[in-house]
Formats: sequence, structure tokens, C-alpha cells
Amino acid sequence: MAGREAEPSAGILDSQSVKTTDLAGKKGYDGGKKIKGRRRHILVDVLGLILVASVTAASVQERKQAKKMFESIKGYMPRLKLIWADGGYTGPLIGWVKQTCGWVLEIIKPTKAEPGFHVRPWCWIVERTFGWLNKNRRLSKDYECLTDTSEALIQIAMIRIMARRLAFER
Repeated sequence: MAGREAEPSAGILDSQSVKTTDLAGKKGYDGGKKIKGRRRHILVDVLGLILVASVTAASVQERKQAKKMFESIKGYMPRLKLIWADGGYTGPLIGWVKQTCGWVLEIIKPTKAEPGFHVRPWCWIVERTFGWLNKNRRLSKDYECLTDTSEALIQIAMIRIMARRLAFER
């Protein structure tokens, strides 16, 4: 309905650390954000719709989980050619993505050297998707014991967002 191809040719990758409850199963510590909990990894298209989602302990490195996510979708998205990501995905992952998947992983660096928040091209789309997800009470914090359940709730939330969008478009 947005006038785009059904299959995406570009995606945006990022992760979000969230706190967990005391009952939650797998959890870790994200030293960068100082959060004890889990990390949600998502790859979205340019409309902000989730292509793949994964939930891990917060201690799992972004690059390591990105490889697993890319391997899970590389045969299913023939038009995908370009993926934008932030600085957490630099290093050997760029070459691995090119060699293994045939995609270009482009790192978006901050545009200004001034302190404070600045919107980065393309990266704001995945941040907006995290905002949409956080509006769901069940996703404001990770309450689940299993990471599979957390992933399922992310998918359910995205289905709900897409269904509402389609209902209002008519």
C-alpha cells in the first residue's frame, strides 16, 4: 500500500537493551548501557517493519548475534542488497556479510562532532520501531522466562501495528 516492492532491498539493523524481572531466565549485563537484562536485536525495512527479530542476554555482542540473524534470512530475501547499522557493528562483520550473504553492510557514523543527540540518517527508522514496540505494555520491560516468548511477543506487536495501519489506510 505504500507503493514499494513487497520484498525489501535495504534494511536497518540495531539492538536495544531492556531490563528484565527477577523471574526472567537468560539475562546478562550490557556494560555500555549499564543495564542488567536482555537485548532485542531487530532488522527492519525502510518503512520500519520488522524483517527479523532476536532476543538474547544483554551481554551477547551485537556483531555475534547479527551473524546469526543474517544466516537465518539470507535465502529468504533475494532483493536485499544493503543494510545500514550503527558503530556497534563495525569490524570483520562487514567483510563477512559481503562474502557470506552478498550484501553491503554500511556503518552510519554520527554526523556532528558536537555533544548531545543528533538524528543519524536511516538509523532513526529502527529507533522509531523500538518506540512503537515499547508502547506495548508487555514489551516495556522483558517479563518473559524464555527468549523465544519475548521474540514471539515482538512479532505479535508488529502484526498488531501492521494490521492497524492497514485498517486505517482503507
